[in-house]
Amino acid sequence: MRDQLVTERLGYAGLIPFYGAVLGFAVFTDYPQSLSVQAFIVYSLAILCFLSGALWGQAGHAAGKEQILRRIVSNGIVLYAVAAVLTAQAMVAAVLLMLGFVCFGMSIGSVIWRCGMVGCGSG
Repeated sequence: MRDQLVTERLGYAGLIPFYGAVLGFAVFTDYPQSLSVQAFIVYSLAILCFLSGALWGQAGHAAGKEQILRRIVSNGIVLYAVAAVLTAQAMVAAVLLMLGFVCFGMSIGSVIWRCGMVGCGSG
């Protein structure tokens, strides 16, 4: 129970930089506003990479082709996210990162759906 509480609180605390960057964009002008945009982009990249690492870790619990698929998806999301940031255009990077989060959510949803239907690790 305590681990779940810590995990939940850390998850919510992880939203603070997102909200701080959005607030900074809304309140500041010029350089501080630009810095807020960059902070949002970089933190989005970091979180997407962190989530992909978690997907990589969960791949060890799968068997056969499912394990390989999860690892490929994990690496693909990271490479996509880094490429999105390398566009050097904040709006484009933000939209591409948002799509990365959507793709990550879809991949997790797909795994959850399959596990519910056929059992996890039954390759």
